[in-house]
Order: sequence, then C-alpha cells, then structure tokens
Amino acid sequence: RDPAHVKGNGIHTIQELIDKENEDPRRGYGHENVLTEITVDRDTLDLLAKKDYTLETIPEKGEVVYLKSTANLSTGGTSIDVTDIVHPQNIFICERISRVIGLDICGIDIMAQNLTQPLTENGGVVLEVNAAPGFRMHLAPSEGLPRNVASSVVDMLYPQGRLSQIPIIAVTGTNGKTTTTRLIAHIVRSNGKRVGFTTSDGVYVHNTMLMKGDTTGPVSAEFILKDPTVEFAVLETARGGILRAGLGFNACDIGVVTNIQEDHLGISDIHTLDDLTRVKAVVIGAVRRKGWAVLNADNGYCVRIAKEARCNVAYFSMDENNPVIKEHCRKGGVAAIYENGFITIKTGDWKLRVDKATHIPLTFGGSVNFMIQNVLAATLATYLWGYKPEDIRLSLETFIPSAAHTPGRMNVFNFKDFKVLVDFAHNPDGFNGVKAFLQSVDATKHVGIISGTGDRRDEDIIETAKISAQMFDKIYICQEKYLRGRDQQELVDLLIQGIKEVDPNKEIVINNKSTACLQEAIDTAEKGSYITILSNTIDNTIQRVTEHLDRELEG
Repeated sequence: RDPAHVKGNGIHTIQELIDKENEDPRRGYGHENVLTEITVDRDTLDLLAKKDYTLETIPEKGEVVYLKSTANLSTGGTSIDVTDIVHPQNIFICERISRVIGLDICGIDIMAQNLTQPLTENGGVVLEVNAAPGFRMHLAPSEGLPRNVASSVVDMLYPQGRLSQIPIIAVTGTNGKTTTTRLIAHIVRSNGKRVGFTTSDGVYVHNTMLMKGDTTGPVSAEFILKDPTVEFAVLETARGGILRAGLGFNACDIGVVTNIQEDHLGISDIHTLDDLTRVKAVVIGAVRRKGWAVLNADNGYCVRIAKEARCNVAYFSMDENNPVIKEHCRKGGVAAIYENGFITIKTGDWKLRVDKATHIPLTFGGSVNFMIQNVLAATLATYLWGYKPEDIRLSLETFIPSAAHTPGRMNVFNFKDFKVLVDFAHNPDGFNGVKAFLQSVDATKHVGIISGTGDRRDEDIIETAKISAQMFDKIYICQEKYLRGRDQQELVDLLIQGIKEVDPNKEIVINNKSTACLQEAIDTAEKGSYITILSNTIDNTIQRVTEHLDRELEG
C-alpha cells in the first residue's frame, strides 16, 4: 500500500492536484467506493511543512508529494497487488501467524522494503494482525491483478455439499405452543444437538435463559439464528409477532400448528377464527417444499390450512378413527395418534408405538388430554425430522413438568394438607383443559383464583368465568393487572356475571391484591383441598407459592 500522494506536473498547485486526483471515479466518500477521497487535515499540513511546502506550492514535474503518514486506504492511500511475487518464506510466516492466533481470516500488516525477499533477510517486520480485514485493496487494487478474496471466504464458510443453514422447527397455534416448543427442544437436545429456542417466557440456548419475557416474535427468532453456537432452532411463533413484523426467518423445515381456538379475537383486526387461521397459516406457508406441516386433525381450522400447504402434510389426533386421519393414512400419509393409551406413529396401515402415555410425566399419568396432544405434536415433528422412536421415547420419559422446566404449565405444588396448581390458562379452551384434568383429581374442595384480560372480548371473559363456576367450589377474583385499557371493576363485573349465570349461589371472594389473595387462599385452605391459580403473572405467582411451600417445609 502507498500513502495518499500526488505527482507534480510543474503547473498545478498541490491543492489543485488533490482536487484533480479526487475526480477519479474510483474515489468516493468513506468506504462507498474502491478508493477514498483525499482530504486535507493536520497530518497533511504537517508533512508539507516539513518540506517547507503549502497547499499553494507547485511541485516539480514528476515529484511525488506524500499527503499522509500512513498507507491506509481509508485516508486516501492506494494499493498494489503483489500476490504473485511474495517470497514463499513470507507466505509461510503469515500462515503460521494466523494459526498461532487461531484466526481463519486475518489481515497481516507488514513493513518491509519489499516482499520478494524473506523478512528475515531484508529487516521487514510484522506490525499488526487484524481480525476483520478490509477487502477493497484486494478486490480493486490501484495496480496489479484484482483478487476475489470474498469468494474464497464464502467457500470456506459454506463448503460445497455441506449444509449452510441450521434446521428450524416453528411452532404456532392458540394453546400448547410453549410446551410443544420446549418438548421438541428437549428431544433434540437429548439427541446431541445444541438447541436454541424461543418461548413466551424467554429465549434459551441449550436450556440457559439469555433473554426473559414474551419472546415469540421475529426479533427473538433472529437472536437465535444469529448465534453461531446454535445447531438447531425451535421457535415459538405467536400471532402478535407475525402481525407486527412477520417471521424472523425466510423458510423453516417443519411447521407445527397445535390448534386454533377463540383467543385474541377483536385485536389487530383479527375478528374471526377464519382471520386467525390466515395468520397462523403464515408459518406453514414458510415451510420448505420438501419440509413438513404438522397439523391437528381434531381441529377443523388446522385441517383447512393443509389445503393451501405447498409442503408435505402430517396430522396428529387423539382419535385414530378421525375421518381426516383415516383418509390421510389410506393414501400412505404419516400421522401421530393416541390409541389404546399409546403415542403411536401411523404410516399407511403400519403402526409404530412410541411410548405409553402413562410413562410420560408430562401427561400426568395420561390424565391431561391437552398435554397428550402436545406430546403427539412434538413426537410427530421430531420423528419426521429423522429421530428414531426409541430416542424420542427416552426423551419423552425424561421431560419432567415443573416450575423450572415448564413454568405456568400445570405446575403442581404439594403442601402438607392441600395442593396448589398454577397454570397459564387464559382462554375458554385452556380453562376447559384444566377443568378436564380437575375432574380426575380427588379433592375435598376445589378453590380457584381467576382474572380476566382486558383486551379480550366480553363474551370470552364471561365464558372463562362460566367454566370456572363449573369446576370450582369457591372462586377468588383477583383482577390486579392486565386491565389493558379497561376499568378494573368492569372486568370483575364480567367475571361475576359469568359465574352467576352458572351458579347464582357460588361462593365468590374479590381480592384485587395478588399477594393478599394468595395468602388468604392458602391460610384458609381445608385439608384435602385443591387450589388452582389461573394466572397471567406466572413468574410472580410461582415465586410466591414456592415461598409459602418453603416456609412450610422449614417448619
């Protein structure tokens, strides 16, 4: 490289020569072109002063006047390609330097009379090693042959014949997204891959939370996909993120739709289940042609999505006699079904039992249907990716539901005289799922703590209250948060209305302070009772219940 300079012609001043040099179409501002404009700064004036020159001096014809003390292209310098004349000893030195430091790509700055002789003979020295060298001087040297170094770098990063993208499984739906995402990630991780996954409670890499919050949008997906340590991505993809900014990826290998139920209607111009289906179908539209759409055959809206899918389609169902499953498998299709208590893969007429539901902790002994549905979806997705049934079975049996593993998803706390269940159910379908589970629970009294969400429709809030009245003997209404533009009392009144429509005499306690409400429920709990907290503030609820349990254990 040569420092910025001009060559005199005996006619023009140094300033005029600089202006003329900057007319070169190869020069531009900053890094916008192959060369950079020459600017006059303190360094320039100091160099000229050492020769008793000013910008108005007229250099003699052929005289080279240097304008910068460094040879950087960013300050107007030029480059000469000498690739073909570098001495082999110097090449060896540079290669050794890169290996000693551990860099695949680096720029090595050398100061020497020339590179045709070994540095050890001409007094040359290595000045520095750059981990992120510029390409301009190689792509478009001022003299010599251009070298397409970028091509070599790309070939090294993405070798021919080797996959250059990590697998992506995207999970969407109304209910069950987070649990299905976590279970898929657990299966993949248990089989040796470093997994990155996003959920409504945080972003995780290899089971370590790196970002907390509702992280189910494109920004969170990009966070995972830009992490070079991640080998497999499992991305929970929610309605809100799709509507705001689309997906965080161009294409995925498998798309899962758990179900489509009434939730978030009336928000962001989504007023009907048909509208919501179109939003969820965006994920399936992003599946590669050779990839798979995993859809719930028990949900009519999910089945509709299959008609527009441009990829392979597989179904899961709680009923092997589901007409969709029977027709699909008659044509040789793949499905996951729940039959005779087993999680089973069915291809055509052929069945392969993966595991018994009672052996899978997440299903609570096979008593929670919506958890079995999540297991079916995760099993089918990972089977389609290529994992063996025996490997999936082991992963299913080692996925333990807990506040740490599945926060807010059927978390049970065993106190001495009673039990507490914390769940994130927040729509009618979720409430019905909890109701079905509680029907299998033997308890002297069922107590519920519920709240409404302000941005939901009146009928949805009332419906959750009706279901609560059917499954609880005593109901606490705790409307502390999630007003979302509504008056607190308005939400409380809607909940009371729904409860009274089912049972006008239902015991109702209103306590809008969550800490005090939980304290009262625990303090007044009867022996053998079962307290169910359906909370939108899962972290705080789990923390508070855990504190109560710790105090009891400490005596």
